[in-house]
Amino acid sequence: MRIFCSKCLEEQECPLPWELEKYEIWVKKEAETNEKWGEDPYNRPIERLLKYSVINLDKPSGPTSHQVVAWVRDIVGVKAGHGGTLDPKVTGVLPIAIGEATKVLQTLLIAGKEYVALMHLHKEVSEKDIIKVMSKFVGTIIQTPPLRSAVKKRPRKKKVYCIKIIEIDGKDVLFRVSTQGGVYIRKLIHDIGVKLGVGAHMQELRRIKSGPFHENNSVYLQDIVDSLYFWKEEGNEEYIRKVFLPVEEAVKHLKKIYILDSAVAAIVHGANLAVPGIAKLYSNIKKGDLVSIHTLKGELVAIGIALMDSKEMLEKKRGIAVDIERVFMKPGLYPKMWVSQG
Repeated sequence: MRIFCSKCLEEQECPLPWELEKYEIWVKKEAETNEKWGEDPYNRPIERLLKYSVINLDKPSGPTSHQVVAWVRDIVGVKAGHGGTLDPKVTGVLPIAIGEATKVLQTLLIAGKEYVALMHLHKEVSEKDIIKVMSKFVGTIIQTPPLRSAVKKRPRKKKVYCIKIIEIDGKDVLFRVSTQGGVYIRKLIHDIGVKLGVGAHMQELRRIKSGPFHENNSVYLQDIVDSLYFWKEEGNEEYIRKVFLPVEEAVKHLKKIYILDSAVAAIVHGANLAVPGIAKLYSNIKKGDLVSIHTLKGELVAIGIALMDSKEMLEKKRGIAVDIERVFMKPGLYPKMWVSQG
């Protein structure tokens, strides 16, 4: 086994950049949340959860991602959307957002993905040459989307975070690869084959991670059907809560800021996050980072772009800390208590 990135020499998998970041939670203002307002994200009423959740689905081989989403929509009875297309024959993690949670799918675009791929070389090559060439595809690469893709066919800079060869058996190479969103693994394998001078094609592909969603806790289409049955017929909530995850699970890869109860309604009604509204925050926030804003109960309120780094947010008494891009929380869950905080 070989790993081609300096940061993941000790890892069993190919980690994504956000998984390698270390941070502390800094407390700016000691505060408690009023239990009369809002809700525990992991104890949402099932009726609400079924209209505002994410399913970590294990896509089967055969149907398109669009078809799978259509089946889920028919089963659940509300709108749905997926977070990253998989080709019909490709299996693995396909996050599906339910109802109002579809707005959160955009955050997965920056989260990165991990795959296990089987590459078939058209002629035999020495293991030494395979290792040497594949190592050159870690880092920033230039990739032109394949003809069948829906995006414009022009070269794009993309990042491959890690490649780890699992096994080489003759002309077959089994490997893990973690990448930025938008990297085409089929094209990556083709380009490796060209670089080796023998040609190559993708034999099989499975996505084992999409942002914070991992195959280890993914579910099947039948699990969705069964969980709804046990809840409706037997009142059993345990199964359905394992299938329909809180929308907060979809932003686990983002750096976080937790706000006071008194600041929630202001943001829900369109205000940016001002420094006085912050209760605690991740220590590794940089200016320009996409961050998620949460209540002290952990509820997702909004996402936005950090206008200060963590130290500035901690030390300053005034100013706008985050430019809010999208609000997820509905009005009315927290009362209006704001005064001008800028």
